[in-house]
Amino acid sequence: MMRKTNLFAVLTAVVALTFTACTNIEDVAMPEQKVLDFSVFANKNTRAAETGSTLKTDGKAFGVWGYSTFETVDTDVFLNQEVKYNGTTSAWEYSPETDEYYLHFYSKKQPDLNWENPKLRQEIYDMMNWWLDQGIAGFRMDVIDLIGKIPDQKIKENGPMLHKYLQEMNEATFGHRDSMTVGECWGATPEVGRLYTDPARKELSMIFQFEQIQLDKKPGGQRWDLKPLYLPDLKCVFSKWQTELEGHGWNSLFWNNHDLPRIVSRWGNDGDYRVLSAKMLATLLHGMKGTPYIYQGEEIGMTNVPFQTIDEFPDIETQNIYQERLKAGFTEEETMYAIRAKARDNARTPMQWNAEKNAGFTEGTPWYRVNPNYKEINVEQALADPESVFYHYQKLIQLRKEHEVMVYGTYQLLFPEDEDLYIYTRTLEEEKWLIVCNFHEKTRKLQCKRAGQVMLSNYADTPAAEKITELRPYEAVIYQMKSWDANHGERGQDHSSDFEADIELV
Repeated sequence: MMRKTNLFAVLTAVVALTFTACTNIEDVAMPEQKVLDFSVFANKNTRAAETGSTLKTDGKAFGVWGYSTFETVDTDVFLNQEVKYNGTTSAWEYSPETDEYYLHFYSKKQPDLNWENPKLRQEIYDMMNWWLDQGIAGFRMDVIDLIGKIPDQKIKENGPMLHKYLQEMNEATFGHRDSMTVGECWGATPEVGRLYTDPARKELSMIFQFEQIQLDKKPGGQRWDLKPLYLPDLKCVFSKWQTELEGHGWNSLFWNNHDLPRIVSRWGNDGDYRVLSAKMLATLLHGMKGTPYIYQGEEIGMTNVPFQTIDEFPDIETQNIYQERLKAGFTEEETMYAIRAKARDNARTPMQWNAEKNAGFTEGTPWYRVNPNYKEINVEQALADPESVFYHYQKLIQLRKEHEVMVYGTYQLLFPEDEDLYIYTRTLEEEKWLIVCNFHEKTRKLQCKRAGQVMLSNYADTPAAEKITELRPYEAVIYQMKSWDANHGERGQDHSSDFEADIELV
């Protein structure tokens, strides 16, 4: 009988295989019920292998070699627990050029780095310092929460060494520079967000978390399994991050990026109310505490693309999902509906500069076809229209530059259960601002007992706070409220708790 080794000891010897830390694979006979011998190799790495007559992977299943540092080595071969990339295919890939295996959680063209190797980490830090010396202002760190991964323990995000590596990186590179860093962290919670962004910990400036992006996903499903959007859910997520990072970290604020559909086509109205709803969404985000991000095309209100067939989606992710969902029993109609709504192809079409061929993006043939609405929605048109989405973004940015309450003010949500209106305040010492946004095309009655002047609205004739009677379709207003009045005491007193009582919704 094969002598069983301490499985924990074997697992602790397992490290991520990467293109920088691989070992050659040889065919080794596998006698039944006998101890398997192997030689020690660099950095105590694992080797991937098929559980069969030879130790060679077929991409579907593999065993793991482990070894002990004791004089006598006893081994056991066990099945790895489905280490995959993109949730479907084995994450281990054989390279015939090097006769080695490497790990890739994403495309085969993206080998994972072995961050356990100190030489590799130093090479990365040297590269970062080189760019900082050239004068760049900072880094966006793609899926940074994966650098502490332990694949053979099914630990992909938030591994035990993640924050130690980030602190080491901070000390070796940008921590001594005037720079900004943002980490992409899918699945991060506010508790984890504080670990990344608390200045005292010396890790990152802020992170991208994606909780608000997944609110149209059915619980337990993929992002293609859609459910109706529900505004109280959005309020809950945004408010949680606003309040739980208060005093302990810093938020990033974003709607769009290269992996997400256009927000005006999801939470807004990309038809008759495209301009108004795009301005409303911009107002809501820029009014919050954190650093706003604007993705190319967002500032002119670009929309999702009316793709008709799967052939019009070049992205490999979209192509794979299409095939997988059809095989899983979804109909063509169901599959295409989800893809049109959520595919990241929507964010990757050429920037719409003008009404000329290919939207002025290129004289050649672009990889993606241009959104057919480019003749109406483009930069040239936006710059010529003083009421465009573009100029609304400019005004929002100017407000943040001129008023510290928009940067440092404390956030407070009002009316969390209302399904149409998103209303919150920002307060800094004696100053209080009120942000009111209508997420629907129906008009809502609203009255405010406190006085306040309009600082910015997406309608030209929005009245002062004390004179408002209703919110029109997708109306968004930022009010600067008076610091005191006869009904609410002296200047400087905090009346946050009773502010909601001064607003009446119908």
